[in-house]
Amino acid sequence: MRAMQQPNINIKNKRARFEFELLDQFKAGIVLSGTEIKSIRLGKASIAESFCEFNEKGELFVINMQIDEYSHGSHYNHKPKAERKLLLNKRELRKLEKEVKTSGLTIVPLNVFLDERGRAKMNIALAKGKKLYDKRETMKDRDNKRELDRVKKQFNK
Repeated sequence: MRAMQQPNINIKNKRARFEFELLDQFKAGIVLSGTEIKSIRLGKASIAESFCEFNEKGELFVINMQIDEYSHGSHYNHKPKAERKLLLNKRELRKLEKEVKTSGLTIVPLNVFLDERGRAKMNIALAKGKKLYDKRETMKDRDNKRELDRVKKQFNK
């Protein structure tokens, strides 16, 4: 039996790198129902406004992740903005929880993708919020890089 070719799904949080200074990154599995994974495989998800937090049992959840309802999903469909549990090993969970509680850092999702076995995974990062002047610096660097690329392109012609 030959495995079916999975579409290349990569749902990004474009604001994360602009709003936050990323300190440490982790790869986590996501607990999903059947209609949720089908919607993700169709690319019908968004993590633009989402964040991660721990519950009282020490489990990590992603909050505000939007997964659109599956079009062929009848009354068994999922809630689009439900909290979804993230799967990490205990050592990583303890490290993240300690950093969040002591340093006041936050956990932001960076992107959602499918691994080679077709399971949904999420890259998350331990992050510190940027100040306004840091954001201005980021914008200035991006504009300078764009201008430099434009000059290089004209020079190569």
